[in-house]
Amino acid sequence: MAAAGRDRVAHLLRQLQRAACQCPTHSHTYSQAPGLPASEKTTDYAFEMAVSNIRYGAGVTKEVGMDLQNMGAKNVCLMTDKNLSQLPPVEVVMNSLTKNGINFKVYDNVRVEPTDKSFMEAIEFAKRGAFDAYVAVGGGSTIDSCKAANLYASSPDGDFLDYVNAPIGKGKPVTVTLKPLIAVPTTAGTGSETTGVAIFDYEHLKVKTGIASRAIKPTLGIIDPLHTLHMPPRVVANSGFDVLCHALESYTALPYHMRSPCPSNPINRPAYQGSNPISDIWAIHALQIVAKYLKRAVRNPDDLEARSNMHLASAFAGIGFGNAGVHLCHGMSYPISGLVKTYKAKDYNVDHSLVPHGLSVVLTSPAVFTFTAQMFPERHLETAKILGADIRTAKIKDAGLILADTLRKFLFDLNVDNGLAALGYSKADIPALVKGTLPQERVTKLSPRPQSEEELSALFEASMKLY
Repeated sequence: MAAAGRDRVAHLLRQLQRAACQCPTHSHTYSQAPGLPASEKTTDYAFEMAVSNIRYGAGVTKEVGMDLQNMGAKNVCLMTDKNLSQLPPVEVVMNSLTKNGINFKVYDNVRVEPTDKSFMEAIEFAKRGAFDAYVAVGGGSTIDSCKAANLYASSPDGDFLDYVNAPIGKGKPVTVTLKPLIAVPTTAGTGSETTGVAIFDYEHLKVKTGIASRAIKPTLGIIDPLHTLHMPPRVVANSGFDVLCHALESYTALPYHMRSPCPSNPINRPAYQGSNPISDIWAIHALQIVAKYLKRAVRNPDDLEARSNMHLASAFAGIGFGNAGVHLCHGMSYPISGLVKTYKAKDYNVDHSLVPHGLSVVLTSPAVFTFTAQMFPERHLETAKILGADIRTAKIKDAGLILADTLRKFLFDLNVDNGLAALGYSKADIPALVKGTLPQERVTKLSPRPQSEEELSALFEASMKLY
């Protein structure tokens, strides 16, 4: 890392660290004294855990046909993308369906990093097919597209924006009953097989948004580590960065009992509730696995132990963030992906410009955690230690800078692009990036520290160069 670049980054991060914080410093505790009845509370007083059933094992994909037979499925939609349709994971699923006498149709037109248009095409296919079950084989793009197809085919009279997160959509609660969906993840990243979240690019506004409801989570996630052996190195790295940030963000998110408003009815309690004691366990365990295995998984495609553990870490982090939520790294990542110009990531076989989701998330992480560490510095220091920092003589006030340095070293060791500038962004793009972050309230309001537009600008500027 060049000394001048390092000094500049450190200077920007210190400015962020010193920036005036409007919220009171408080300890991160989950105990609450009895007080007002629930109906009168302004912040929430409860959290709940919702997670798909999970089955794990090398070669376990071959059971999917039996699962569908056990469900009584007669007409199944198998959803994947063009690349995967030619690869062993899809072949194994198709063989299992055929062997068990399951009638199925294949939809392989999923777009990597889906858009509202690609979602609608998948939805149209699902409506025409009148399917009684779904199988999604792929990464988060495929699983999310399948969730959307299942939702809107089960609610054929609904408008597309009905279930899309506010303020872009109406954010209506899902009250219809969906068909069974079995997710077979082939990347170790999104954890989408465990969550009720489906993310897409809303092209009209050039921002990412999504649908978040426990009702759309898969019925079953089949985690078969053999599928991860087909991932190229940069796909492993970028998927792993998503796991890393899911764990870091959910663990440092605003605690659930500080999130407002308090829902008047449990159906209105969001999927992303804030950090909580159960999500914390999954997030920390996922982070420990990332620290131990991600570099190995990237560097050696035949390291089944490392890739298997990353596959599990993806699900663990999914259970954590699927109920706690994420915050600024994800909120800021959506315009980074949505406003992409000409950047095409290595190892991704696509015909359009693409910033992979995990990459768009992790590039802002040093700046973000420098900024948020004011609120729960102990948690930031704990995560830095897990990722390899020596904190024996660390001062608690330096927690953010220590975690930022640890993350930068981690990314540098994995040959990650040198900040947003390497993706084609410049200072002139910052207003548009901030504008694209503002609608992401569902996640940005879970940041432990509130942020102004000026502070978001500073975070983007500090993320232009990392090293």
